[in-house]
Amino acid sequence: MKLQRKLAARIFGVGESKVWMDPTKISEIEKAVSAADIRRLIKKGYIKKKLEKPKRPKEKKKKRRYEGSRKGKKYSKISKKERWVKLVRVLRRYAKELKEEGKIDNKTYRKIRALIKGGMFKSRSHMELYLKQHKLIKGE
Repeated sequence: MKLQRKLAARIFGVGESKVWMDPTKISEIEKAVSAADIRRLIKKGYIKKKLEKPKRPKEKKKKRRYEGSRKGKKYSKISKKERWVKLVRVLRRYAKELKEEGKIDNKTYRKIRALIKGGMFKSRSHMELYLKQHKLIKGE
């Protein structure tokens, strides 16, 4: 049966699992050993090709645009939140550095943290300028 199934699959141009053989005519099918014999059985209708299942269109996947192909203005490329998070992390790191170096005391550190959270500073250099103008950095 294995040989006959393989030959039939080759003739139909499908996989072996797509070949149907009539269970009542198995003895006749087993006698067929050449491709010509299989073709004869196909004509008689003892061997058939199973119908393909209709392919249904799957739900359309949402495609996401990644940074390389994004077009548009400032906030369509980097969201406001992303910019905010980046800035706040930089400023907090800098404030921690100053505290560890002993350039600002704990009270000033807490005040600076509150100002950072409030969105007072535009950049690290802006924060440095503020600290220098208000003489909050020791040794300057």
